[in-house]
Amino acid sequence: MRPRRENIRRGIPARAVAPNAVTALALCSGLTGVRFAIAGEWEKAMLAIAIAGVLDGLDGRIARLLNAQSRFGAELDSLSDVIAFGVSPAIIVYLWALQDLPRFGWIFALGYAVCAALRLARFNASLDSVESPRKSAGFLTGVPAPLGAGLMLVPVAMWQWTGIEHIRDPFFICAWSALSGGLMISDLATYSWGSLHVSRSWRLPMILIVAILGATLFTAPWHTLSAIMLGYLATVPFSVIAYARIRRQRASQRAEPASLPE
Repeated sequence: MRPRRENIRRGIPARAVAPNAVTALALCSGLTGVRFAIAGEWEKAMLAIAIAGVLDGLDGRIARLLNAQSRFGAELDSLSDVIAFGVSPAIIVYLWALQDLPRFGWIFALGYAVCAALRLARFNASLDSVESPRKSAGFLTGVPAPLGAGLMLVPVAMWQWTGIEHIRDPFFICAWSALSGGLMISDLATYSWGSLHVSRSWRLPMILIVAILGATLFTAPWHTLSAIMLGYLATVPFSVIAYARIRRQRASQRAEPASLPE
């Protein structure tokens, strides 16, 4: 009995399984979105991607809460993100609009999926590197994959509640796919939660705004998601300017000691 007990003790703790299970659920949810898109059920397809985004935001927090971070979990998370936020949105958008341009539409759909894979490969390559200046300042490089998927699906969401067929124009969707993919692999500094600070005077109003957004997500989900993603897109120029300001401040602080007289 002793060897069996030793083998059990050498196994991974149960708490390490929970975040990886959530990551696997996110992967399954993303693939389920493709299944709904094949059936032409666009609302369900987008809902599946949205659920994958929620699960993707939870798995890392669950891992930190349970002290269950692992390299395996990081690799699984990246693979899940490629499928749920790269491959699945590309196929959904292709089936929704780009198949009207079979050759060129598929090229742009593939381009978006490849951009998502390249972004996540860049993220994996930086796991063992020292902390970057942008990360220490609370900024990201490029648009994260879940938000990139959200941007990719904005036209589908707007078409859901406006019914305007011009939004479904394949040439416009090709350009939008190129924009969404390009932002993911760009070198632009973008906001992260660590770079956002709320003053004490705005604490209660921000809680109210979040509560209102939560309510509108249930009553008018596609209106709200479209507004949130377009609002995020509008913050990109401001994040670039904000990080450039921080870089100048850091450069001036490094130059001050050198300019002091001996």
